[in-house]
Amino acid sequence: MGKDFREIDAAEVPVEPEQVWAAIATGPGIDSWFMGRNEVEGGVGGAVRGAFAAYEPTHAITAWDPPNRLAYGGEPEPDGRRIAYEFLVEGREGGSSVVRCVTSGFLPGDDWADEFEAMQAGGALFFGNLVEFVRHFPGRTAKPVTAFGTTAVADWPALWAALAKEVGVEQLTVGAKVRLAGAEGVIYAVNDQTVGIRTGEGLFCFMQGFRGPLVATHHVVAPGVDVAAEEAKWAEWMAALG
Repeated sequence: MGKDFREIDAAEVPVEPEQVWAAIATGPGIDSWFMGRNEVEGGVGGAVRGAFAAYEPTHAITAWDPPNRLAYGGEPEPDGRRIAYEFLVEGREGGSSVVRCVTSGFLPGDDWADEFEAMQAGGALFFGNLVEFVRHFPGRTAKPVTAFGTTAVADWPALWAALAKEVGVEQLTVGAKVRLAGAEGVIYAVNDQTVGIRTGEGLFCFMQGFRGPLVATHHVVAPGVDVAAEEAKWAEWMAALG
């Protein structure tokens, strides 16, 4: 068995299509909201390449129409697994844009359900990151900071409760004002497996690692950020969280 899937996310953002294009079609732009480090070789026949721990996908670009349409996806793996992305950007009067992201593909095997749930949760966070970043940090880019907890989490509800307490709220809810690592912030995204917090220094995201530890996928706009030092700091921070 397995599952074919097609997910659509859409939002209006207060920036011109060219600014959305810079966020979705350049390496530094994608680094500012997606996971890991990314490179883009533009044009049809080019590629979007990512690096997230040991996961290093290469997605061939199949549509390149700046600033309105971008599509890319990897070749199917031997077991049939595949994923593809399409971004559609439409300018509106007053300098805003509507951005749509279509994610499609196939998950193989009889155990696809857990992976699909994790993919949906992560996809919702990353699209929320894109929207949040172009809204609040227009014309800027961020450095990706990725850190992993040291142990597999046995009780996720308890872990999220500990995170809520650490940032100063009783419950993790969208719009809640928090304090994260000494900085004032606001929660902009929450689901069963992810949390996104925006401060003046960028987007700070926490994810349920698939069958593993808590993962931090942050996007820091502060100038001169030392990525290695930040990754070590957040790994220590998560270890203390529990």
